[in-house]
Amino acid sequence: MKIGFDGKRTTQNLTGLGNYSRYIIQLLAKFYPENHYTIYALKPPSQDLTISGIEYQYPKVKWVKSYWRSYGVVKDLVKQKIDLFHGLSNEIPHGLKKAGIPSVVTIHDLIFIRYPQYYSFIDRIIYKLKFLHAALHADKVIAISQQTKQDLVEYFGINEDRIKVIYQNCDPIFRQTISQTARNTVAKKHSLPRKYLLNVGTIEERKNLMLIVKALTKIEAVHLVVVGKETGYIKKVKDFIAEHNLTERVHFLKNVAHADLPAVYQQAELFIYPSRFEGFGIPIIEALHSGVPVIAATGSCLEEAGGPGSIYVDPDDATDLAKQISDILENSEKRTDMINAGREYLEKFEDKKIADQMLHFYQNVLDNA
Repeated sequence: MKIGFDGKRTTQNLTGLGNYSRYIIQLLAKFYPENHYTIYALKPPSQDLTISGIEYQYPKVKWVKSYWRSYGVVKDLVKQKIDLFHGLSNEIPHGLKKAGIPSVVTIHDLIFIRYPQYYSFIDRIIYKLKFLHAALHADKVIAISQQTKQDLVEYFGINEDRIKVIYQNCDPIFRQTISQTARNTVAKKHSLPRKYLLNVGTIEERKNLMLIVKALTKIEAVHLVVVGKETGYIKKVKDFIAEHNLTERVHFLKNVAHADLPAVYQQAELFIYPSRFEGFGIPIIEALHSGVPVIAATGSCLEEAGGPGSIYVDPDDATDLAKQISDILENSEKRTDMINAGREYLEKFEDKKIADQMLHFYQNVLDNA
């Protein structure tokens, strides 16, 4: 097969959508190298984001880049005889059906509809137009969780028979055991406390860092390490920290290299992810691979990421969160059981299984085109 991919996020985005895009392409290239894969991007990737063995195509006229991604790229797809196009990040170009090119799109979440207060009016309009167009015009839709599939049916009226849930794994870097020497180096570099809880993710209201901070007021001598891009929400959290004399116990890490993250995870006592809503929750997968027990929030799809061995709390119940933290920290047997259950649950996210699901899905689309 000759498969084309929308490469905007692949070449430029260092976080969620970019990581997903590169992950899927790398998996297919690894397990099914006999196919031909082309990434259609607005500009070349930086060296550390380049995927070896993959062809890249860019617009020939610089001033029409945006038009090319949404419309003009279809001519290139036809010219290069692409069999199937995959929009990896909620979008596909216009005109694929007219050009006779089968397509699939991955929809990651519809959080902008469920929680509109977290998005500007303009962003909500743009997202709805793009996501709805993709979901309606692609031959089939991939949802990254059962929760996203349910939302597509509920909010967009997409027939559930057109949607397949295919999960993703995390970067292989989190699946390697970091040596004690390397751990010590990272701990010294970032001034990590000896024992700590860990939270990783953008520091924004939806991610609900405040719940962990409130729980700290009910537990003595427990430190928290936070890794993530800051937004305006950080002021609210830091004000609470200062008012409750928690400054010495909450550590915000900045500019943490991706290569350092596994060591940060693997030295944590417990990973906490109290987000009010997610499309999936890759940091949970990273934590489970790191051999760290997980507490997450109820209300979205985090149970899908964490499995039955993790613990889930109401995103507004700081008292229960504090209790669960204490129970795990004080009970080494429970902690070990959670770690083992997490590793067992991760078998469903094995790379080969996901690559097989993706390729079979592509073939099904082509067979029914």
